[in-house]
Amino acid sequence: MTERRASDFLSEMFRNPLDDGYAEAARRRAERGPDSFRRKLTGRAGRALVLVATGFLLVVAYHQTVAGRPESSRVRAGLIADVRQRQQETDRLQQQADQLRYEVSRQRDQALAAAGTDAGAINRLELGTGTGRVRGPGTVVRLVDAVAPVDPVTGKPATKNLGVVLDRDLQKVTNELWHDGAEAIAVNGERLSATSTIRTAGSTILVDFRPISSPYLVSAIGPEDLDQRFTDSRTGQLFRAIANQYGMQVSVDRRGDLTLPAAPDPQLHYAQPVPSATPSTPVSGPPGSPVPSSSGGR
Repeated sequence: MTERRASDFLSEMFRNPLDDGYAEAARRRAERGPDSFRRKLTGRAGRALVLVATGFLLVVAYHQTVAGRPESSRVRAGLIADVRQRQQETDRLQQQADQLRYEVSRQRDQALAAAGTDAGAINRLELGTGTGRVRGPGTVVRLVDAVAPVDPVTGKPATKNLGVVLDRDLQKVTNELWHDGAEAIAVNGERLSATSTIRTAGSTILVDFRPISSPYLVSAIGPEDLDQRFTDSRTGQLFRAIANQYGMQVSVDRRGDLTLPAAPDPQLHYAQPVPSATPSTPVSGPPGSPVPSSSGGR
């Protein structure tokens, strides 16, 4: 009985080598036929084509970016060279204008002396307004930006440098020198006058709209002890503390002979009174205040 069952099992296994699941899958494949295989092949080919096209576009974009870098660098270098050339041309014209102004002043003094007129009053006015070149003993305060500290994590220069000279630092130095008795001051060769400005545009310091850079030399003509006055002042002590804490370089040197250029002629604007058809009506004060008299007396 057992041998018969074993024989039936072997016979059934050889007649149906696949179970029902495999047989169903084979039947479905046979029903779909070769079109299903072609669809699969077409889908794979389409995906491969899309991947190839995407890779090609990425390669083209990369090459265009790399190829455009030299052009951008060339344009930037050209702009920098153009700015420097214009700056040099401006400096040359400014020097020529200063020389011509000095020549005009010299010939004017000669003409006044020949006419018997004292030119000292004009020279004193030029000294007060800063429109004349001056020479004499004085002091030079030198300020230099501190070296940028290194980030201990990245090893690169830190983005924040508290030892950089700012426009307000130069303002403090010049104001202190005026207070200590300076008669004429120039910052990096730019003479200061009553209408001069020291301000910042971006990261650049401008003196009368002309850019200057570190090192900053504040030259002042004044008393013989001007250097000691500045050093002993609260401003001098403040900059010594800044130098010790943040690394800004500060030095005060006495000079026996300094020559400061003339400042450009100031562009003055004058207010003009507005004509009125009727006299202005006095404004009454708060309740209880005296009313001004129309006769103008007390």
